[in-house]
Parts: sequence; C-alpha cells; structure tokens
Amino acid sequence: MILPRVALLVLLAVQPVVPPPGADTVLDRRVRGVAQRLRCPVCQGESIQESPAELAVQMKGVVREQLAEGKSEREVMDYFLAKYGDWILLEPRAEGLNLVVYWVPVIFLAIGGVTLFMAVRKWTRPDAVVANTDTADTEVDAS
Repeated sequence: MILPRVALLVLLAVQPVVPPPGADTVLDRRVRGVAQRLRCPVCQGESIQESPAELAVQMKGVVREQLAEGKSEREVMDYFLAKYGDWILLEPRAEGLNLVVYWVPVIFLAIGGVTLFMAVRKWTRPDAVVANTDTADTEVDAS
C-alpha cells in the first residue's frame, strides 16, 4: 500500500515541468525579441513576428530551433545577416555608412535650431535699427 504511493510521489517529482499550452515561456520571449528585429522578405515593412506569410513562419521556426539549441540571439541574428545581408534588419546597425541614417536628423535639427535662432534675432533687431537711424537723422539735421 505504501509502495504505490511512494512510486507515485517519485513519478511526480521526476516528471518534467511542461508549461501549459499558450503559456509565455522564456524561449517564446526570446524568439519574439529576435523575430521583431528581422524583416519579412515577403511583406513590405513588417517583421517576421507580425507577418502571416509562410516564409516568415518558417523563419520564426528557424529562430526557435537555433535558440533552443543554445545559440545566443546575436548568433541567430548573424545567421540571418549572413544569409540575407543587412537588408534583413528592420533597424540598421549603427556603423559605417548606416551612421548617416542616425546623424542626418540630428544635423538637420541643429541647422533648424540655428536658423530659427538667427530668424528670431533678426525679427527683434529692427527696433534697434530704427532707433539708430532716428539718431543719425537728428545728427544730420543738427549739422
């Protein structure tokens, strides 16, 4: 009588913990994180996470397999970079010519700020110029 109970306890203790269906596991979160950064080759401007295309689903399967094998997210990204090139990244890497994408908005903001400052300075200057011309006129009349 005690032996079946002990066997049942041992069986429950040894049984692997399987998440319930639909549960969000660490692997799911990692797959989603990588899949959100990879562009779908079929759909325009969508990640493979969002795309319903069959190729995107297959690519998510590859991401899942590689992460389950123990590869890091960087290694999985490098795999897709080697296979498809930089185009596959939804967000370009901040290196080389891609730096233009990151710095051009900052440069235009700086140019816009300087232009706005110069315009405001010019708008506020005419009162001072009028005052100077008035004093110049009075000096001409006095002589």
